[in-house]
Amino acid sequence: MSLDKNLESIQQRIREACERSAREPSGVLLLAVSKGQPPEAVNEAARLGIRFIGENKVQEARSKIPLCTASVRWHMIGHLQTNKVREAVQLFEMIQSVDSLPLAEEINKRCDQAARRMPILLEINLAGEASKFGYRSEQLLADLASINALPRLEIHGLMTIPPYTTDAQRLRPIFRQLRELKQRCEDVLGAPLPHLSMGMSGDFELAIEEGATIVRIGTALFGERKRTAA
Repeated sequence: MSLDKNLESIQQRIREACERSAREPSGVLLLAVSKGQPPEAVNEAARLGIRFIGENKVQEARSKIPLCTASVRWHMIGHLQTNKVREAVQLFEMIQSVDSLPLAEEINKRCDQAARRMPILLEINLAGEASKFGYRSEQLLADLASINALPRLEIHGLMTIPPYTTDAQRLRPIFRQLRELKQRCEDVLGAPLPHLSMGMSGDFELAIEEGATIVRIGTALFGERKRTAA
């Protein structure tokens, strides 16, 4: 199936999920995940109307972004090491994977040097998986005021990567917990947080039903990533 047909199918599924949850489709941002995809695929997605692209690694973004002729907005969605922050601040318009106070402080430092502000999402590891990065809920709440005080950062919401399971309904409680945690964060900050980034190719409809405002979709849009020979 071609990219345009894939996009049409995804948009229809987003509309149907929004209808089931009494939401407007305009309230859900489709972030196309271009990990492992060539610049040509990004340009084609942009030609079809996609304006937001997510990358998992600074190294890949560094080589890919200069080759993408389309006007798109790049989000960092993978784990970010502190030694890659300086480049990330130059490459991305949002960092969705802030998972510690030291990382937030480094981003703030590099943004100050670059005389810019950075919208961020705070990544949460709700299932406590050792194989995944992300805040535990109580540690996030303990650090929240300190992160909010960093002058170059703007907290826009929360992000999670749920456990992998073939039973998508098992993920509904995870998405619900993230929405409830966002509400707790809003109470602490005394201000609304506009975004919940949750839901990927296999579960984005459930995530939308539970309040996702950003869905990160790669395989369902671009197809399987190209394998390169060793």
